[in-house]
Amino acid sequence: MANRFKSKKQIVYEQLRQEILEGIHPPGTRLVIDEQASRLGVSQIPIREAVHQLEADGFVVIAQHVGATVTDLDANFIYEVFALLESMEVICSRAACRVITDEQLKELSDLIDTMDKTINDPHLWSKQNKEMHLFLCDIAGTELVRKMMLKVFDHWDRLRYHYLKNVLGHRIQDAQAEHKQIFGAIARRDEDDVERIVRLHNQGALQSYIKYLQSQGHLEAS
Repeated sequence: MANRFKSKKQIVYEQLRQEILEGIHPPGTRLVIDEQASRLGVSQIPIREAVHQLEADGFVVIAQHVGATVTDLDANFIYEVFALLESMEVICSRAACRVITDEQLKELSDLIDTMDKTINDPHLWSKQNKEMHLFLCDIAGTELVRKMMLKVFDHWDRLRYHYLKNVLGHRIQDAQAEHKQIFGAIARRDEDDVERIVRLHNQGALQSYIKYLQSQGHLEAS
């Protein structure tokens, strides 16, 4: 039903983006316009439009005489991704402390409780984790940050699928405990404490993933 209200370009963009995130089109893969048009059953126009949007989002590069190619993916990108997520989550969480209502607090609590039930399903938990952090942006009214966070979460998903698909589960229990600490600080309207916890939350996750990436030879040990 929802696709009725989306343009062909939007439908094609979302499908190609998800395929890139999941590694169906690995780094270095050429996205040949007429091949993708034939595969997806559309004309070349929405494919071209979608590819240009993917280029703007950093998922493909377009070169003369070569066309569109899925961008390379370096494990070192995790440092940039987590730095961006940390800064944006601090902004949203601090702002949420100032404006959150009792009803929104209850909804946030329910979201975190629901995530407790999916700790053994890393894919679903990761999706809910994204929804929780975006909900904080909605509460805070930080629309620009929300849009930017969506893009960064996409790049995180791509890194996760490519390098960390089988390791996320080891981090979930700690992350859930930290989410409850974040909730507590927001419930107290304590901006400084929520910033402290959010920074520890992101830095703890980053260090855990760095350790794994180093053990697999994807990052050099410091």
